[in-house]
Amino acid sequence: MLTVNKLLPQGQGLAQVILKRAHTVELDWDVRQKSRFDATDSAGRQLGVFLSRGTVVRGGDVLVAEDGSLIRVTAKPQPVLVITPCADHGNAFDLTRAAYHLGNRHVQIELQPDHLKIEPDHVLADMLRAMHLTVAEANTTFEPEGGAYSAGGGHAHGHEGPAHAHDHHDHGHAVPAVPARGKPIGIAVTSAATPHVHGPGCNHGHDH
Repeated sequence: MLTVNKLLPQGQGLAQVILKRAHTVELDWDVRQKSRFDATDSAGRQLGVFLSRGTVVRGGDVLVAEDGSLIRVTAKPQPVLVITPCADHGNAFDLTRAAYHLGNRHVQIELQPDHLKIEPDHVLADMLRAMHLTVAEANTTFEPEGGAYSAGGGHAHGHEGPAHAHDHHDHGHAVPAVPARGKPIGIAVTSAATPHVHGPGCNHGHDH
């Protein structure tokens, strides 16, 4: 087994011609968020990766083996949920609102200007649909946001946007909770299966 104990974020300082010649290893997020793991590179070599605790490996990073060889990391596509504003009556602010509620639940989120990605969770999917967001399943790369003070927090990385179709979805109601003095307003979510009934208080017109 070849030991790896050094990482170059995004191949920093390496010429492109060198990066193209490097062997590769494809890893999903479950593995890349660990600082110690075993893997097999494109040359069939067994790797034992031992990085500093708290290190997060991103797609595009380069691992340096004990013999000086380079292994370029690629993010392996995996099942995710892609969250976008509803095409009928949504807007970009809906993503900010969704990220807030997901963050309160300590969910790992990949942030993009026009969508969010999270790992599959049917309870969260129902909650998001009840907030009038579109939730679609996809198989693509996942690069969640790092913490500001974590080892990978300032890690710059690129994303590949998935090509996915938006299926029509049923909406439940997000019912505002009554705020207590000095406390933030919460959202009580009804089941996503609850029919969306329009009444005098509904100020957005859309058909389901």
